Amino acid sequence: MSIDTVERAESTPDELQPFAELGLKEDEYERICQILGRRPTQSELAMYSIMWSEHCSYKSSKIHLKQFGEKAPPSDRMLAGIGENAGVIAVNDKLAVTFKVESHNHPSFVEPHQGAATGVGGIVRDILAMGARPVAVMDPLRFGAADHPDTARVLPGVVGGIGGYGNCLGLPNIGGEVVFDPSYQGNPLVNALCVGVLPVDRLQNKAATGPGNIVVLMGAKTGRDGIGGVSVLASATFDEGSEQRRPSVQVGDPFIEKLLIESCLELYENKLIVGVQDLGGAGLTCALTETAAAAGTGMDVQLEKVHLREASMEPHEVLASESQERMLFIVEPSNLDAVLNVASIWGVIATPIGVVTNTGRVRITWHGETVVDVPPGSLADDGPIYARPLREPADLILLQADRAETLPRPTDLRETLLTLVASPNLCDKTWVTEQYDRYVLGNTILAQPEDSGIIRIDEETGLGIALSVDGNSRYTRLDPYDGARLALAEAFRNVAVTGAEPVAVTDCLNFGSPEDPAVMWQFAEAVRGLADGCQELGIPVTGGNVSFYNQTGATAIHPTPIVGVLGIIDDVAKRIPMGFSHDGDLLFLLGETANEFSGSEWAWVTHQHLGGRPPKVDFGREQALAGFMARTAELGLVRSAHDLSEGGLAQALTESCLRKGIGANVTVGEDAFVALFSESASRVLVAVPIGLRQAFEAVVAEQEIPLTLLGTTGGTSLVVKDQFEIPLDELRTAWSSTLPKLFG
Repeated sequence: MSIDTVERAESTPDELQPFAELGLKEDEYERICQILGRRPTQSELAMYSIMWSEHCSYKSSKIHLKQFGEKAPPSDRMLAGIGENAGVIAVNDKLAVTFKVESHNHPSFVEPHQGAATGVGGIVRDILAMGARPVAVMDPLRFGAADHPDTARVLPGVVGGIGGYGNCLGLPNIGGEVVFDPSYQGNPLVNALCVGVLPVDRLQNKAATGPGNIVVLMGAKTGRDGIGGVSVLASATFDEGSEQRRPSVQVGDPFIEKLLIESCLELYENKLIVGVQDLGGAGLTCALTETAAAAGTGMDVQLEKVHLREASMEPHEVLASESQERMLFIVEPSNLDAVLNVASIWGVIATPIGVVTNTGRVRITWHGETVVDVPPGSLADDGPIYARPLREPADLILLQADRAETLPRPTDLRETLLTLVASPNLCDKTWVTEQYDRYVLGNTILAQPEDSGIIRIDEETGLGIALSVDGNSRYTRLDPYDGARLALAEAFRNVAVTGAEPVAVTDCLNFGSPEDPAVMWQFAEAVRGLADGCQELGIPVTGGNVSFYNQTGATAIHPTPIVGVLGIIDDVAKRIPMGFSHDGDLLFLLGETANEFSGSEWAWVTHQHLGGRPPKVDFGREQALAGFMARTAELGLVRSAHDLSEGGLAQALTESCLRKGIGANVTVGEDAFVALFSESASRVLVAVPIGLRQAFEAVVAEQEIPLTLLGTTGGTSLVVKDQFEIPLDELRTAWSSTLPKLFG
C-alpha cells in the first residue's frame, strides 16, 4: 500500500481515520486535527494515540499528582525530580543517587517471562538516562491466590524473567515483595525498581538543544515486538482475549543492554553528548518528541535510517515499536565520529537518523516523503487532561463497619502462629529470591529477607544507601488515604531500622480503571495521603509511575500504592541487621500495641475477612523512631532490629529467630493474642547486648519512645511464657515449605 504522507493528508481531508480503534476519543481526534490544521497521517495518528494514552500522558492523574510538588518539603538534596526519567538525590558534594519504580503489569500477564524481564530492562534504562551506573534492582510483586492455576502459570515466568534479565546484567536484586491476593487474579502487578549512582557533575538531561546537533539512535535493531505494547496494553481494561496478545509484549536481550550500559557510561564520562533519552513505552515517538519539546526546538528525522529487524516495516510501525535496549542521543557534529567509535568498540549499533532544528516542529521523512510534521509539545506536554468524576465506593461504609476486632479470637495461639507463618504472604520467600543474584558486584551489605537492601557506594568511606519498597492493598481498600500513609510509614521504618536516614520517596500507583468514579476516588485519596505523609515526614517524592486499568472486566484490583524509600547511611559497617545473632541479648519492643486487626493477615488467613479500618499511623512517632535508630546505630547499642508490620510481633519474632537459628524467650503480658498478632504501626523489635542496657535506655528516654522489655535471645525454641513453646526446627518447616509445595 502507498505511504500516507503529509501532502496526501492535506489533499484527502475527509478520509476516515481509525482513531477509536487506537484508543482516542472523538473529541481528542478533533483536537489533533485542530493542532495540525488538517487530518493526521497514519504515522501521526499512531504517535498521538500512543502519547495521549493513559500510560504516557497521565491524563487522568495529572491533576492529583501535582500535590507532590505543591506539598513537597524543601530539599537541598534533590537534583532532579518529577518529570525527569528518574529522581536524583545528592548524597554528598561528589556523589548522587537516582532511583525510580515503574510497572509492567499487563505485559507480564500476557507473557510473564518477557513482560517481567523487559520491565527490569526498562527501569534500568531510565536510571542510565540520568547519567548513572545502575547498581541494584528490587521487585514488588502481586499475584492472585497462591493456589490458583493461573498463579502457577504467571509467577514462575515473572520470577524467571526478573532473575534472568537482572542476573545477566550483573545487577544484585536486594529486596522487594511477593504478595498473594484474589484481587490480582488475571491482573498481576509486576513493579520494578532500579537505583544507580553517579558523580554529581555527570547528571544528564534529555533536552535536544543546539540546532545543527545530530540525533543518534543507539542499541538494538527496531522490530515489530512491542508495537502497541506497554502504552496500549496499560491503557485499557483486560478482557478474555488479552492473554492472546503476545505480539504486543516486548522481547528483551540483557546482553545487548549490558553493552549499551557500558557504552553510555563511556559517552557520559568523555562528555560526548548533550542530551539523552531512553526508548521505553512509545519508543521513538516518545524519545523524539520529548527531547525536542524539552528544549523548545525541532527535529528533521530520516526514519529509513533506523536499523530494522524486519525490512517490511512501515513508518508508523517504526515510530510505535517498543523494541528494547535502545537510547537516543543528541550529539554535536564535532563529536559524532567519537560517539560512533565508542559504539563500535562496544559492538553496539549507532546510527545518525536526524538533526536538531530551530523550527519548533518534528518533521519525519520516509525515503524522501514527509510522513510526520507536528509540534512536539502537543505530544509530549499538551495532551488531554481530565478531571474524572470521583465517588466513594458504595460499599465502603458497610465495609468499614465490619470490624475484624469483633471476630472470634483463637483459643490455640501456638497453632495460630504456625498457621500464619506458613500462609503465602508471611512464609519464607527463598524459593523466589534464590533465583536472583543478590551479591554480584560485591557491594551488597544487606538483601532479602532483611527489612531494607543496603548497597555500599563508596568503598573508601563505607558510605551506603538503603532501599525498601512496601504496600498493603487491603489497608488501602479499607481506607485509601490511610492505606497509602501506612505504605509510606512501613517503607520509611524499614529503612530507618537499619540505621539509615530516609531522604526521598518514589512510588508506583496501581489502580483499576480511571473511568470508574470509585477507582478515581480511591486514587485521589491515596495520592492525597501519600503527599500529606511526605510533607509530615519532610521527605520529597522524586518521581514514580501511575498504572491504571488494572482490572479484569468490571472487577478492579485492590488499590495498590507501592512506596519506595531511599535512605543514606554514612558507614555501612554500622548497619543494623534483623536477625538475632547472640544468646543472652535483651529483647525490647519500641512503640505501643493496640487492638488493631482490621485488614490484618490474621483476619484474612483465619477468617477470609476484610473489613473495618486499618491501623492508625502517627508520623511523629515514625520520625522519633527513625532518629532513635540512627543514633543507636551510630553508638553501636543495638545488635539487631526488625520492624513490626504484617503478622505483628509473632512474625517479627519468627523471622528474627530463623534468620540465624537463635531462639527467644519472651513474656507478652495479659492479652497475648493482641500482643502477638496486632498490626499496630510505629513498632520495632530490637536485641540489645545486656551490658549496653543502661546506655540504650538512656537514648530511649531522650526520644520519649514507649519501651517494653520482652525477654532474651537464646536456645533452640521460640518460647512465649505461659502460652507455648515451638522448636525452631518445627517453626522453620512451617515457614519454609509453603512456596516449594505450591510451585515445585
